[in-house]
Amino acid sequence: MDQACVLLVDDEDDLRASLTQGLELTGHKVVATGDPETALEKIKRDFYGVLVTDIRMPGTDGFEVMRKALEIDPALPVVLITGHGDVPLAVEAMRSGAYDFMEKPFSVTSLASVAERALDKRRLVLENRKLREELADRSGIEGRLVGRTAAMDQLRRTVLALATTDADVLILGETGSGKEVVARALHDEGPRRAKPFVALNCGALPAEIIESELFGHEKGAFTGASGQRIGKLEHAHGGTVFLDEIESMPLELQVKLLRVIETRTIERLGSNRSIDLDVRFIAATKEDLEEAGKQGRFRLDLFYRLNVVSVSIPPLRDRLEDIPLLFQHLAVEARARYRREIPDVSDSYLAKLMAREWPGNVRELRNVADRFVLGLEDQGEPEPGASSTLFDQVAAYEKALIAAELKRNAGSIKTTYENLGLSRKALYEKMRKYGLGKEEMDTSG
Repeated sequence: MDQACVLLVDDEDDLRASLTQGLELTGHKVVATGDPETALEKIKRDFYGVLVTDIRMPGTDGFEVMRKALEIDPALPVVLITGHGDVPLAVEAMRSGAYDFMEKPFSVTSLASVAERALDKRRLVLENRKLREELADRSGIEGRLVGRTAAMDQLRRTVLALATTDADVLILGETGSGKEVVARALHDEGPRRAKPFVALNCGALPAEIIESELFGHEKGAFTGASGQRIGKLEHAHGGTVFLDEIESMPLELQVKLLRVIETRTIERLGSNRSIDLDVRFIAATKEDLEEAGKQGRFRLDLFYRLNVVSVSIPPLRDRLEDIPLLFQHLAVEARARYRREIPDVSDSYLAKLMAREWPGNVRELRNVADRFVLGLEDQGEPEPGASSTLFDQVAAYEKALIAAELKRNAGSIKTTYENLGLSRKALYEKMRKYGLGKEEMDTSG
């Protein structure tokens, strides 16, 4: 994004020169003109700036300049400069979309402060638009597995490579990390996409009916079996069976599942006839199945059969840089569900999100995004005397990212500066700058 700009329109040469000099001394880039049409030519949808215009000008007055500017972009902040008698007009203009007004005489410092706040708001608008455009442009695998980190790039490449094969897959990931999303991507990006995707949560099905659900049954196979039932495995013929929380499957059923995977045939309950099965198996677990097997809670032979190809999903705490994009993605989904507009997302709020532990991973973030769109999330007010300038908000964001990365790496300096792409010296300087204490440093790293 280009440097922020104050676009100043005033027909009084001396005042324009004075305001320009004062704003530049406070660190602002200023483009000043006495011609409203010249100013309007500089305004585009991606213009990173604030329009400051006098109301009383010959020819095109400030109201007309504002109206034309807001036709180009209704979200552009416009600050009106008013004479004493123009205050009622300025108030009316604010109802029509002006960001603020400055009554003469005013100090340049006051104008600089108003411009700073307007530019912060403008930056958020442009960043949100960019994120939405980026999300809208994402299709296929990028629209499903959202993130810019190396871990997510690797996950997408792995899924695309496996999607075109018939290899059975074991997905490893914590609660809420998106195991079913990965499973559906493996199905939808491959040749089985037109056939059924059958998802079964092994932890949610009662043990007494799971066998019937999987294999189906013939009429009279057991009490209450009043007719033939096609099981989930048979229904998925030609497609994919997703077995979530497979660690919860009863041991006796694991034996039968192993046989199905090895022979690609099933027998309905109450029948001796084998039925050929053309399915791909994708299993998912949040546990270490090999350890569960050693403890007798899971069959090791089934684990070894499933573990030919495995896909690991990184937890959210290991890819904190993805939170801004992922949060926006989830907010867009929530907007569609609830038919609500998405409020502006402040940097301080994103910094707060990035400092959280996220034990529930993406599912937990989705719940937060839902509440945010519904207006139930408090973004938090700045502390008394706290600044909301771009510099301070970026600093808060950077501090949260470094603190979270240090925590994730158990204080290891080496791992932290390598992951963040910094030098050791740069990381130490930033830690001192943000008051991240020595207790968070690992001097051996």
